[in-house]
Amino acid sequence: MPRRSASPTITQVAEAAGVSRATVSRVLNGSTRVDPGIAIRVREAAGTLRYRPNLTARNLSTGRTLTIALVIPDLGNPMFQVILRGISRAAEADGYSVLVAEVASPEREAAIAREARRQCDAVVLVSPRMDDQVLDELVEQISPVVLVNRRTTDPRFASVGIDYAAGMKQLVEHLVGFGHRDLLYASGPPRSVANRERLTALHALVDADPALTLRSIRCGSGLADGYRVAAEVLDSGATAVLAFNDLVAHGLLTRMHELGVDVPRDLSLTGFDGIELSRVLNPHMTTVGQEELDAGTVAWTLLRRRIQRSDAQGRPEQDDARDDVLLEPQIIIGDSTGPVTSR
Repeated sequence: MPRRSASPTITQVAEAAGVSRATVSRVLNGSTRVDPGIAIRVREAAGTLRYRPNLTARNLSTGRTLTIALVIPDLGNPMFQVILRGISRAAEADGYSVLVAEVASPEREAAIAREARRQCDAVVLVSPRMDDQVLDELVEQISPVVLVNRRTTDPRFASVGIDYAAGMKQLVEHLVGFGHRDLLYASGPPRSVANRERLTALHALVDADPALTLRSIRCGSGLADGYRVAAEVLDSGATAVLAFNDLVAHGLLTRMHELGVDVPRDLSLTGFDGIELSRVLNPHMTTVGQEELDAGTVAWTLLRRRIQRSDAQGRPEQDDARDDVLLEPQIIIGDSTGPVTSR
């Protein structure tokens, strides 16, 4: 019986790439201090030889797992999927893997994040719903960490936010331009920080324009939520509805079609997020785009820098300088909004 060939070694990879063993080790351990051209050559050699490093030995020697954890509230939400895709692609290019933890219950977020940090080198918290004090304590415990769609009161910690106020302002100005003065907001989950920020922005806009009126109804964040509140929306008499997100807007639109309500002739409707679904609806949804902002890639850039600082210092980073990025979304005008018509 032929003897099985031995697994390729790091020495063979080094010889194939024309570099030292130390350079191969640095590249495969995710170091960014190696010339990009050399790093590509090393990875190609490792791929050709089908070299697989001993992960246990590597983790013991480096103290790292080359994985990060992404803690997310709802994988069914396309916007969160966009963030996951951006982080995964950017992290993979630097030799890191991403483990995903979906946490439907806000009460479980902190515990899941701590457990994830014990198994990974760093954590990305997406739209955490816990109170500010709990969040500040957690972030200090699990650093390196980056927040997405949430900021802390502590200036030492990194975050990537969306300027929801700017997005809502663009939507309201668009509707006002069509003559709408009676607005209705189909609100998101009560514990959602994004929902609170959008509602605060709407109130500020209405306070600045006495001709505008704003009401809100409790809705949610999914298709079924929008579908469920359609009758309440119609009973309100509002001429334009701003949905918490595109999923809610889609649910509303579906039910409006069933009820014989013409959008936008009878009712103007806007979403928020700019997910791919909004571009294939009939009519196309007027919304605010976030996907092109690539918050996931931005979050990885901040997190990678903090991991490197942590490695250099031998402890979780606690910088005085804040990595606080606020991305401004842009309105995407579709066919779901139009001039006010008499009813």
